[in-house]
Amino acid sequence: MAKTNVLFAASECVPFIKTGGLADVAGSLPKYFDRRKYDVRVILPKYECLKGLDKAELQEVTRFVTGFNFREQVVILEEAVLNGIHFYFIGNDFYFSGAWPYTDMRDDIEKFAFFSKMVLSVLPQLSWKPDILHCHDWQTGLIPVYLNDSFQGDLFFHHMKTVFTIHNLKFQGTYDIKTVMEKTGLSSYYFTPDKLEAWSNGNLLKGGLVYSDRITTVSETYAKEIMTPFYGEGLDGLLRAEQNKLSGIVNGIDTDFYNPKTDPDIPVRFSVSNAIEKKAENKKLLQKKLGLSEDPDAMMIGIVSRLTDQKGFDLVECVMNEICNQKVQLVVLGTGTSRYENLFRYFASLYPDRVSAQIFYSEPLSHEIYAACDAFLMPSLFEPCGLSQLMSLRYGTLPIVRETGGLKDTVEPFNEFTKTGTGFSFANYNAHEMLSVIRYAVSVYQERRDDWNEMVIRAMEKDFSWKASARKYQAIYDELMADKKREETPADI
Repeated sequence: MAKTNVLFAASECVPFIKTGGLADVAGSLPKYFDRRKYDVRVILPKYECLKGLDKAELQEVTRFVTGFNFREQVVILEEAVLNGIHFYFIGNDFYFSGAWPYTDMRDDIEKFAFFSKMVLSVLPQLSWKPDILHCHDWQTGLIPVYLNDSFQGDLFFHHMKTVFTIHNLKFQGTYDIKTVMEKTGLSSYYFTPDKLEAWSNGNLLKGGLVYSDRITTVSETYAKEIMTPFYGEGLDGLLRAEQNKLSGIVNGIDTDFYNPKTDPDIPVRFSVSNAIEKKAENKKLLQKKLGLSEDPDAMMIGIVSRLTDQKGFDLVECVMNEICNQKVQLVVLGTGTSRYENLFRYFASLYPDRVSAQIFYSEPLSHEIYAACDAFLMPSLFEPCGLSQLMSLRYGTLPIVRETGGLKDTVEPFNEFTKTGTGFSFANYNAHEMLSVIRYAVSVYQERRDDWNEMVIRAMEKDFSWKASARKYQAIYDELMADKKREETPADI
């Protein structure tokens, strides 16, 4: 049986470049497909700031000169294989130099329009042809548009299918129509309300939604939420109209990398069989490291996050005094708006034995927090999927979350009567509702430790690897291949 060939197109991808969860999906998910049936590869820009290329031996595939926006551009396509996955890198000094993959929106629209067009331009040069182009976020939203436009005259592209994945609907790649037309080279035909125009602007993400064959997003609940005005970011009407091709598939994590049994970044490794004892040892060591009181009975709550409004820190700010008056310790790791950075710094100075504010980011320290804490707080206003709650579950740290997006899909609230659940949750975006749930979690930790410990084991036994996600994507690919086969087979006359 012939394999289904799928090409992931993304603006970032671990282990080469990461600014958010998109990179984890693009770099980790391809490893989990059934390689007997699916050949999934990845294409991304070759930024000057890429890291880890020394681990992947690059081989030039092709080099050519092309025109884009009235400038002559040299394009170099390189290929590398890492962990059995083929990666393609599109190199261009004009667009992909610099110390960061993103700059301002005006320049980024041109940069990723160029990338989108080059993804299609290089495909005939490969010895491998994708059946499906799987595009990720607004930076690749023009790939289905260009495929419909200037590439339709080439038989090579006929019946090529597209999937578009929304990782966060808030980021859409928008600018005034005149500028977007100039930067993308698309005609005025595409800038109408049924195509790329949205609220009088050009919108690259909308192009991906309109012209792709399937739309996915990163959790089932978020797929429903974005069809409502509150979560829809101005595109809820379009998403309701396109709901027959929209589905939600929750993200996973790399369970080899996030593995308390083998993790080199945690001082005491553990598994399900000895988690309760070993987590207590990690907790004591982290308390000592951060200067907190070495109190085994204080419930340690971890936060590893961008410190922004979206993550719900206005709720935390509202009841921070009340949280600190509980028998808890709070360990915060991350950066964000100065309002929240200073909030945690202030309370760390006020309660040095109970609050630790680490206002920076460290991957090793994040692992120590996942391994040592008793609970993990994520009170997000919205959360398409969320990865931190999956990591905390993997390490037996019970999430306290708001019921939104992927948080609702992945954290089962504790039920004291049926003795089920893997964490705690609250429904409304309300500070005192969050505080009530924190207090309830503290009471369970203090007064029903057997119930708590059983929940830790249930959390660790949950499977949030990419395997389940990959199976659901495979089902979508199979549907598209069936459509492709029908289109390629002439109807009986």
